[in-house]
Amino acid sequence: MTFLETERLILRNVKAEDAAIMHDYRNNEVCAKYQRGQAKDLDGIVDLIEKRKSDILGVDASFMVAVALKDTDELVGEIVVMPEAGTISLGYTFSYRHHRKGYAYESLSALINLLHERYPGWDFICFTERENVPSMNLLLKLGYNNMGYIPHMEFQVFGKWTSPATEKEIAGTIQK
Repeated sequence: MTFLETERLILRNVKAEDAAIMHDYRNNEVCAKYQRGQAKDLDGIVDLIEKRKSDILGVDASFMVAVALKDTDELVGEIVVMPEAGTISLGYTFSYRHHRKGYAYESLSALINLLHERYPGWDFICFTERENVPSMNLLLKLGYNNMGYIPHMEFQVFGKWTSPATEKEIAGTIQK
């Protein structure tokens, strides 16, 4: 199922044909450096795709979005959307073969705007490693605010469309 199209990309469900490309970039040192808990072996990726191939865009459960080139349907990355208790968190990995082409910004911008349009009262939060400067720059370009560092999670937290209650909660956990 296609969730969304942009000028150059299709945001769709993952499918079996994506496994080899996903395996390639998830095992590349550039892409894997800041990832936690992702399946990296081919069998695990095949199982993940089988589990996630029918995900539905919404806030009732987490879902995975494949980002593919519009003209060839080649997978260039993935986005995981994790809605919970009024907050939408995003995680993403894009193939090293497609870095610096604007695909992450194009796909995330479109998806974030669609989700905000459908769920305007929800907070948007992203976590990233402090050393992951490209991801932090991407989040800033997407309009997220750097809310600080949460030491017990070892993450820098970024927020967009956050409520005062969420901002207060995060402020109580960040390192000054």
